[in-house]
Amino acid sequence: MNTNASASPRLPLAGLRVVEFTHMVMGPTCGMVLADLGAEVIKVEPVDGDRTRHLLGAGAGFFPMFNRNKKSIAIDLRSPAGLEVAIRLASSADVVAQNFKPGVMAKYGLDYAALSRLNERLVYVNHTGFLPGPYEHRTALDEVVQMMGGLAYMTGRPGDPLRAGSSVNDIMGGMFGAIGAMAALMQRAQTGRGQEVDSALFENNVFLVGQHMMQYAVTGEPAAPMPDRISSWAVYDVFSVKDEGQIFLAAVSDAQWQTFCDAMGYADLKADARYARNNDRVRARPTLVPELRRRLAEHTAEDLAAVFERHGLPFAPIRRPEQLFDDPHLAATGGLADITLPDGERAGATAQVTLMPLRMDGQRLAVRSDPPRLGEHTAALLAGLGYTNEQVQALRGAAAVA
Repeated sequence: MNTNASASPRLPLAGLRVVEFTHMVMGPTCGMVLADLGAEVIKVEPVDGDRTRHLLGAGAGFFPMFNRNKKSIAIDLRSPAGLEVAIRLASSADVVAQNFKPGVMAKYGLDYAALSRLNERLVYVNHTGFLPGPYEHRTALDEVVQMMGGLAYMTGRPGDPLRAGSSVNDIMGGMFGAIGAMAALMQRAQTGRGQEVDSALFENNVFLVGQHMMQYAVTGEPAAPMPDRISSWAVYDVFSVKDEGQIFLAAVSDAQWQTFCDAMGYADLKADARYARNNDRVRARPTLVPELRRRLAEHTAEDLAAVFERHGLPFAPIRRPEQLFDDPHLAATGGLADITLPDGERAGATAQVTLMPLRMDGQRLAVRSDPPRLGEHTAALLAGLGYTNEQVQALRGAAAVA
Protein backbone atom coordinates (compact mmCIF):
# COMPACT_ATOMS: atom_id res chain seq x y z
CA MET A 1 0.00 0.00 0.00
CA ASN A 2 1.07 3.58 -0.55
CA THR A 3 1.80 5.72 2.46
CA ASN A 4 -0.09 8.91 3.08
CA ALA A 5 1.57 10.81 5.87
CA SER A 6 -1.17 13.42 5.97
CA ALA A 7 -3.89 10.91 6.89
CA SER A 8 -4.48 10.28 10.56
CA PRO A 9 -3.35 6.79 11.61
CA ARG A 10 -6.65 6.49 13.49
CA LEU A 11 -8.56 6.31 10.22
CA PRO A 12 -9.14 2.84 8.79
CA LEU A 13 -8.09 3.54 5.18
CA ALA A 14 -4.96 5.58 5.96
CA GLY A 15 -2.16 4.49 3.63
CA LEU A 16 -4.40 3.75 0.66
CA ARG A 17 -4.15 5.76 -2.53
CA VAL A 18 -7.29 6.28 -4.61
CA VAL A 19 -7.22 7.95 -8.01
CA GLU A 20 -10.60 8.99 -9.32
CA PHE A 21 -11.53 9.97 -12.86
CA THR A 22 -14.99 11.16 -11.92
CA HIS A 23 -17.50 13.95 -12.29
CA MET A 24 -21.03 14.88 -11.17
CA VAL A 25 -22.19 12.85 -8.12
CA MET A 26 -21.90 9.06 -8.37
CA GLY A 27 -18.14 8.64 -8.79
CA PRO A 28 -17.25 11.56 -6.50
CA THR A 29 -19.43 10.04 -3.76
CA CYS A 30 -17.37 6.85 -3.89
CA GLY A 31 -14.19 8.89 -3.58
CA MET A 32 -15.63 11.00 -0.76
CA VAL A 33 -16.52 7.92 1.28
CA LEU A 34 -13.02 6.51 0.88
CA ALA A 35 -11.47 9.91 1.59
CA ASP A 36 -13.52 10.46 4.74
CA LEU A 37 -12.32 7.04 5.92
CA GLY A 38 -8.71 8.15 5.57
CA ALA A 39 -7.56 7.26 2.05
CA GLU A 40 -5.48 9.66 -0.01
CA VAL A 41 -7.95 10.44 -2.79
CA ILE A 42 -6.64 12.20 -5.89
CA LYS A 43 -9.22 13.75 -8.18
CA VAL A 44 -8.09 13.91 -11.81
CA GLU A 45 -9.71 16.89 -13.53
CA PRO A 46 -9.50 18.34 -17.04
CA VAL A 47 -7.22 21.38 -17.26
CA ASP A 48 -10.31 23.59 -17.38
CA GLY A 49 -11.77 21.87 -14.34
CA ASP A 50 -14.59 19.54 -13.42
CA ARG A 51 -17.67 21.24 -14.85
CA THR A 52 -19.58 20.63 -11.62
CA ARG A 53 -17.45 23.37 -10.07
CA HIS A 54 -19.62 25.91 -11.84
CA LEU A 55 -23.09 24.38 -12.09
CA LEU A 56 -26.10 26.52 -11.20
CA GLY A 57 -29.35 25.66 -9.48
CA ALA A 58 -29.72 22.14 -8.13
CA GLY A 59 -26.15 21.29 -9.10
CA ALA A 60 -24.52 24.21 -7.28
CA GLY A 61 -23.71 22.11 -4.23
CA PHE A 62 -22.30 19.06 -6.04
CA PHE A 63 -18.60 19.92 -6.04
CA PRO A 64 -18.20 21.24 -2.47
CA MET A 65 -20.37 18.46 -1.07
CA PHE A 66 -18.72 15.44 -2.67
CA ASN A 67 -15.07 16.48 -3.05
CA ARG A 68 -13.83 17.29 0.44
CA ASN A 69 -10.74 15.51 1.79
CA LYS A 70 -9.37 15.12 -1.75
CA LYS A 71 -6.42 16.37 -3.76
CA SER A 72 -6.78 17.83 -7.25
CA ILE A 73 -4.53 17.30 -10.24
CA ALA A 74 -5.47 18.80 -13.60
CA ILE A 75 -4.43 16.78 -16.66
CA ASP A 76 -5.17 17.03 -20.38
CA LEU A 77 -5.71 13.38 -21.31
CA ARG A 78 -5.70 14.29 -25.00
CA SER A 79 -2.05 15.31 -24.71
CA PRO A 80 0.42 12.40 -24.95
CA ALA A 81 2.46 13.86 -22.11
CA GLY A 82 -0.64 14.42 -20.02
CA LEU A 83 -1.86 10.91 -20.69
CA GLU A 84 1.48 9.52 -19.59
CA VAL A 85 1.09 11.40 -16.30
CA ALA A 86 -2.39 9.96 -15.85
CA ILE A 87 -1.25 6.40 -16.51
CA ARG A 88 1.70 6.72 -14.11
CA LEU A 89 -0.57 8.17 -11.45
CA ALA A 90 -3.30 5.56 -11.92
CA SER A 91 -0.82 2.68 -11.86
CA SER A 92 0.46 3.93 -8.48
CA ALA A 93 -2.99 3.59 -6.93
CA ASP A 94 -4.59 0.97 -4.75
CA VAL A 95 -8.00 1.95 -6.14
CA VAL A 96 -9.03 3.67 -9.36
CA ALA A 97 -12.64 4.89 -9.62
CA GLN A 98 -14.31 6.21 -12.77
CA ASN A 99 -17.80 7.08 -13.99
CA PHE A 100 -17.44 7.91 -17.66
CA LYS A 101 -19.41 6.40 -20.53
CA PRO A 102 -18.50 2.86 -21.59
CA GLY A 103 -15.38 2.81 -23.73
CA VAL A 104 -13.99 6.21 -22.71
CA MET A 105 -11.37 4.92 -20.30
CA ALA A 106 -10.32 2.12 -22.69
CA LYS A 107 -9.73 4.74 -25.40
CA TYR A 108 -7.07 6.28 -23.18
CA GLY A 109 -5.57 3.04 -21.90
CA LEU A 110 -6.95 3.83 -18.44
CA ASP A 111 -9.36 0.91 -18.19
CA TYR A 112 -8.89 -2.04 -15.86
CA ALA A 113 -7.50 -4.33 -18.57
CA ALA A 114 -4.67 -1.90 -19.33
CA LEU A 115 -3.88 -0.70 -15.81
CA SER A 116 -4.00 -4.15 -14.21
CA ARG A 117 -1.12 -5.17 -16.47
CA LEU A 118 0.92 -2.42 -14.80
CA ASN A 119 -0.37 -3.09 -11.28
CA GLU A 120 -1.93 -6.50 -10.60
CA ARG A 121 -2.96 -5.35 -7.11
CA LEU A 122 -5.19 -2.61 -8.50
CA VAL A 123 -8.86 -2.48 -7.49
CA TYR A 124 -10.81 -0.73 -10.25
CA VAL A 125 -14.33 0.59 -9.66
CA ASN A 126 -16.63 1.41 -12.58
CA HIS A 127 -19.65 3.58 -11.85
CA THR A 128 -22.07 3.13 -14.73
CA GLY A 129 -25.69 3.58 -15.67
CA PHE A 130 -26.33 -0.14 -16.13
CA LEU A 131 -24.49 -3.37 -15.48
CA PRO A 132 -23.48 -5.27 -18.66
CA GLY A 133 -26.60 -6.21 -20.60
CA PRO A 134 -29.10 -4.86 -23.13
CA TYR A 135 -29.19 -1.37 -21.55
CA GLU A 136 -25.48 -0.89 -20.89
CA HIS A 137 -24.84 1.62 -23.68
CA ARG A 138 -27.76 3.88 -22.73
CA THR A 139 -27.02 7.24 -21.17
CA ALA A 140 -28.31 7.17 -17.59
CA LEU A 141 -29.23 9.92 -15.17
CA ASP A 142 -30.78 9.65 -11.74
CA GLU A 143 -34.11 10.66 -13.30
CA VAL A 144 -33.77 8.07 -16.05
CA VAL A 145 -33.35 5.13 -13.69
CA GLN A 146 -35.94 6.46 -11.24
CA MET A 147 -38.50 6.59 -14.03
CA MET A 148 -37.70 3.18 -15.53
CA GLY A 149 -36.97 1.53 -12.20
CA GLY A 150 -40.26 2.22 -10.41
CA LEU A 151 -39.06 4.77 -7.86
CA ALA A 152 -40.64 7.80 -9.53
CA TYR A 153 -43.90 5.86 -9.82
CA MET A 154 -43.81 5.08 -6.10
CA THR A 155 -42.91 8.63 -5.08
CA GLY A 156 -45.45 10.58 -7.12
CA ARG A 157 -49.21 10.71 -7.08
CA PRO A 158 -51.07 8.18 -9.26
CA GLY A 159 -50.47 9.15 -12.87
CA ASP A 160 -47.86 11.75 -11.89
CA PRO A 161 -44.44 10.09 -11.49
CA LEU A 162 -42.03 12.22 -9.49
CA ARG A 163 -38.30 11.82 -8.93
CA ALA A 164 -37.08 11.74 -5.34
CA GLY A 165 -35.92 15.11 -4.07
CA SER A 166 -32.25 14.14 -3.79
CA SER A 167 -29.72 12.33 -6.00
CA VAL A 168 -30.52 9.07 -4.24
CA ASN A 169 -29.24 6.66 -6.90
CA ASP A 170 -26.10 8.64 -7.66
CA ILE A 171 -25.23 8.85 -3.98
CA MET A 172 -26.08 5.25 -3.16
CA GLY A 173 -24.40 4.04 -6.34
CA GLY A 174 -21.22 5.72 -5.18
CA MET A 175 -21.64 4.20 -1.73
CA PHE A 176 -22.00 0.72 -3.23
CA GLY A 177 -18.89 1.43 -5.31
CA ALA A 178 -17.02 2.21 -2.09
CA ILE A 179 -18.39 -0.94 -0.43
CA GLY A 180 -17.22 -2.99 -3.41
CA ALA A 181 -13.79 -1.34 -3.31
CA MET A 182 -13.34 -2.10 0.38
CA ALA A 183 -14.47 -5.71 -0.09
CA ALA A 184 -12.04 -6.11 -3.00
CA LEU A 185 -9.23 -4.69 -0.88
CA MET A 186 -10.00 -7.22 1.84
CA GLN A 187 -9.90 -10.00 -0.73
CA ARG A 188 -6.65 -8.61 -2.13
CA ALA A 189 -5.10 -9.02 1.31
CA GLN A 190 -5.70 -12.77 0.90
CA THR A 191 -4.94 -13.23 -2.81
CA GLY A 192 -2.46 -10.46 -3.58
CA ARG A 193 -4.49 -9.49 -6.64
CA GLY A 194 -6.96 -6.72 -7.32
CA GLN A 195 -10.16 -6.96 -9.33
CA GLU A 196 -12.74 -4.94 -11.24
CA VAL A 197 -15.89 -3.80 -9.43
CA ASP A 198 -19.04 -2.50 -11.14
CA SER A 199 -21.71 -0.34 -9.51
CA ALA A 200 -24.70 0.81 -11.55
CA LEU A 201 -27.50 3.35 -11.19
CA PHE A 202 -30.31 1.19 -12.57
CA GLU A 203 -29.48 -1.82 -10.44
CA ASN A 204 -29.17 0.45 -7.42
CA ASN A 205 -32.64 1.82 -8.08
CA VAL A 206 -34.07 -1.68 -8.45
CA PHE A 207 -32.50 -2.54 -5.10
CA LEU A 208 -34.29 0.47 -3.58
CA VAL A 209 -37.70 -0.63 -4.86
CA GLY A 210 -37.05 -4.30 -4.09
CA GLN A 211 -39.32 -4.09 -1.05
CA HIS A 212 -42.22 -3.13 -3.32
CA MET A 213 -41.41 -5.91 -5.77
CA MET A 214 -41.40 -8.35 -2.87
CA GLN A 215 -44.68 -6.89 -1.63
CA TYR A 216 -46.22 -7.92 -4.95
CA ALA A 217 -44.59 -11.36 -4.76
CA VAL A 218 -45.97 -11.92 -1.26
CA THR A 219 -49.46 -10.42 -1.63
CA GLY A 220 -50.17 -10.64 -5.36
CA GLU A 221 -51.20 -6.97 -5.21
CA PRO A 222 -49.17 -4.27 -6.97
CA ALA A 223 -47.68 -1.63 -4.66
CA ALA A 224 -49.53 1.67 -4.92
CA PRO A 225 -47.66 4.99 -5.13
CA MET A 226 -46.83 6.43 -1.72
CA PRO A 227 -49.61 9.08 -1.74
CA ASP A 228 -52.16 6.35 -2.59
CA ARG A 229 -50.62 3.46 -0.70
CA ILE A 230 -52.37 1.09 1.66
CA SER A 231 -50.56 1.94 4.86
CA SER A 232 -49.51 -0.78 7.29
CA TRP A 233 -50.51 1.55 10.14
CA ALA A 234 -53.55 3.70 10.75
CA VAL A 235 -51.73 6.68 12.23
CA TYR A 236 -48.84 7.34 9.87
CA ASP A 237 -49.42 10.64 8.10
CA VAL A 238 -48.69 14.31 7.71
CA PHE A 239 -51.38 16.29 9.52
CA SER A 240 -52.30 19.91 8.79
CA VAL A 241 -52.85 21.60 12.12
CA LYS A 242 -53.50 24.95 13.77
CA ASP A 243 -51.85 28.15 12.47
CA GLU A 244 -51.20 26.54 9.06
CA GLY A 245 -48.70 24.14 10.58
CA GLN A 246 -47.87 20.62 9.46
CA ILE A 247 -46.41 17.68 11.33
CA PHE A 248 -45.87 13.98 10.71
CA LEU A 249 -47.35 11.78 13.43
CA ALA A 250 -47.31 8.01 13.84
CA ALA A 251 -48.50 5.24 16.13
CA VAL A 252 -47.26 1.93 14.72
CA SER A 253 -48.20 -0.57 17.42
CA ASP A 254 -51.14 -1.29 19.68
CA ALA A 255 -49.15 0.00 22.65
CA GLN A 256 -48.37 3.25 20.83
CA TRP A 257 -52.02 3.64 19.87
CA GLN A 258 -53.05 3.37 23.51
CA THR A 259 -50.32 5.82 24.53
CA PHE A 260 -51.45 8.20 21.79
CA CYS A 261 -55.06 8.07 22.96
CA ASP A 262 -54.05 8.61 26.59
CA ALA A 263 -51.72 11.48 25.71
CA MET A 264 -54.35 13.27 23.61
CA GLY A 265 -57.30 12.51 25.87
CA TYR A 266 -59.04 10.32 23.30
CA ALA A 267 -60.54 7.85 25.77
CA ASP A 268 -63.48 7.19 23.44
CA LEU A 269 -61.20 6.07 20.62
CA LYS A 270 -59.15 3.90 22.97
CA ALA A 271 -62.30 2.16 24.19
CA ASP A 272 -63.79 1.66 20.71
CA ALA A 273 -63.52 -2.02 19.75
CA ARG A 274 -63.28 -1.07 16.07
CA TYR A 275 -59.81 0.29 16.79
CA ALA A 276 -58.52 -2.34 19.20
CA ARG A 277 -55.88 -3.90 16.94
CA ASN A 278 -53.58 -2.43 14.32
CA ASN A 279 -55.18 -4.23 11.40
CA ASP A 280 -58.62 -3.16 12.67
CA ARG A 281 -57.46 0.44 12.62
CA VAL A 282 -55.98 0.05 9.14
CA ARG A 283 -59.29 -1.27 7.83
CA ALA A 284 -61.04 1.65 9.57
CA ARG A 285 -58.74 4.32 8.10
CA PRO A 286 -61.45 5.79 5.81
CA THR A 287 -63.36 6.95 8.88
CA LEU A 288 -60.66 7.04 11.57
CA VAL A 289 -58.15 9.28 9.81
CA PRO A 290 -60.63 12.08 8.96
CA GLU A 291 -61.72 12.06 12.60
CA LEU A 292 -58.12 12.31 13.76
CA ARG A 293 -57.48 15.14 11.30
CA ARG A 294 -60.44 17.05 12.73
CA ARG A 295 -59.29 16.60 16.31
CA LEU A 296 -55.60 17.24 15.76
CA ALA A 297 -56.32 20.43 13.80
CA GLU A 298 -57.15 22.07 17.13
CA HIS A 299 -53.47 21.92 18.19
CA THR A 300 -50.34 23.62 16.93
CA ALA A 301 -47.48 21.60 15.50
CA GLU A 302 -45.27 22.72 18.40
CA ASP A 303 -47.76 21.53 21.00
CA LEU A 304 -48.18 18.16 19.29
CA ALA A 305 -44.41 17.75 19.03
CA ALA A 306 -44.07 18.37 22.76
CA VAL A 307 -46.77 15.80 23.57
CA PHE A 308 -45.32 13.15 21.28
CA GLU A 309 -41.78 13.74 22.54
CA ARG A 310 -42.90 13.52 26.15
CA HIS A 311 -44.61 10.18 25.51
CA GLY A 312 -41.97 8.65 23.23
CA LEU A 313 -44.20 8.58 20.16
CA PRO A 314 -42.86 8.98 16.60
CA PHE A 315 -43.19 12.49 15.17
CA ALA A 316 -41.36 14.85 12.84
CA PRO A 317 -41.60 18.54 12.06
CA ILE A 318 -41.70 19.29 8.35
CA ARG A 319 -38.35 20.93 7.62
CA ARG A 320 -36.73 22.42 4.55
CA PRO A 321 -33.06 21.61 3.83
CA GLU A 322 -31.83 25.12 4.63
CA GLN A 323 -33.41 24.90 8.09
CA LEU A 324 -31.14 21.99 9.01
CA PHE A 325 -28.17 24.32 9.41
CA ASP A 326 -29.84 25.40 12.67
CA ASP A 327 -30.85 21.92 13.84
CA PRO A 328 -29.82 21.57 17.50
CA HIS A 329 -29.17 17.83 17.23
CA LEU A 330 -26.84 18.24 14.25
CA ALA A 331 -25.02 20.99 16.13
CA ALA A 332 -24.69 18.93 19.30
CA THR A 333 -23.50 15.77 17.55
CA GLY A 334 -21.02 17.44 15.20
CA GLY A 335 -23.00 16.57 12.09
CA LEU A 336 -21.90 19.70 10.23
CA ALA A 337 -18.36 20.87 9.52
CA ASP A 338 -16.88 24.04 8.08
CA ILE A 339 -15.33 24.07 4.62
CA THR A 340 -13.94 26.83 2.44
CA LEU A 341 -15.73 27.04 -0.90
CA PRO A 342 -13.23 26.63 -3.77
CA ASP A 343 -15.15 28.13 -6.70
CA GLY A 344 -17.86 30.50 -7.84
CA GLU A 345 -18.99 33.88 -6.59
CA ARG A 346 -18.54 32.76 -2.97
CA ALA A 347 -15.07 31.25 -3.44
CA GLY A 348 -13.14 31.63 -0.20
CA ALA A 349 -16.28 31.87 1.91
CA THR A 350 -16.95 29.44 4.74
CA ALA A 351 -19.91 27.07 4.52
CA GLN A 352 -21.06 24.06 6.47
CA VAL A 353 -21.17 20.59 4.93
CA THR A 354 -22.91 17.47 6.17
CA LEU A 355 -20.69 14.64 7.37
CA MET A 356 -21.15 10.93 6.81
CA PRO A 357 -23.73 9.52 9.25
CA LEU A 358 -21.14 7.44 11.09
CA ARG A 359 -19.12 7.46 14.26
CA MET A 360 -15.98 5.38 14.54
CA ASP A 361 -14.32 4.91 17.90
CA GLY A 362 -16.71 7.51 19.24
CA GLN A 363 -15.74 10.18 16.68
CA ARG A 364 -17.36 11.64 13.59
CA LEU A 365 -15.34 11.38 10.37
CA ALA A 366 -14.08 14.92 9.99
CA VAL A 367 -13.24 17.25 7.15
CA ARG A 368 -9.44 17.11 7.07
CA SER A 369 -9.06 19.26 3.97
CA ASP A 370 -11.32 21.59 2.03
CA PRO A 371 -12.64 20.76 -1.44
CA PRO A 372 -9.54 21.42 -3.55
CA ARG A 373 -8.95 24.29 -5.91
CA LEU A 374 -8.41 23.19 -9.51
CA GLY A 375 -4.94 21.67 -9.82
CA GLU A 376 -4.08 22.61 -6.25
CA HIS A 377 -1.90 19.53 -5.77
CA THR A 378 -0.61 19.05 -9.32
CA ALA A 379 3.01 20.00 -8.63
CA ALA A 380 3.33 17.98 -5.43
CA LEU A 381 1.76 14.88 -6.98
CA LEU A 382 3.99 15.09 -10.06
CA ALA A 383 7.02 15.36 -7.80
CA GLY A 384 5.83 12.25 -5.98
CA LEU A 385 5.73 10.44 -9.33
CA GLY A 386 9.37 11.37 -9.99
CA TYR A 387 8.96 14.44 -12.21
CA THR A 388 11.60 17.13 -11.76
CA ASN A 389 10.74 20.83 -11.43
CA GLU A 390 11.90 21.35 -15.02
CA GLN A 391 9.68 18.56 -16.28
CA VAL A 392 6.70 19.95 -14.35
CA GLN A 393 7.24 23.37 -15.88
CA ALA A 394 7.50 21.81 -19.33
CA LEU A 395 4.25 19.94 -18.82
CA ARG A 396 2.57 23.16 -17.75
CA GLY A 397 4.09 25.06 -20.64
CA ALA A 398 2.62 22.50 -23.03
CA ALA A 399 -0.76 22.73 -21.21
CA ALA A 400 -0.54 19.00 -20.51
CA VAL A 401 -1.28 19.76 -16.85
CA ALA A 402 -2.54 22.74 -14.92
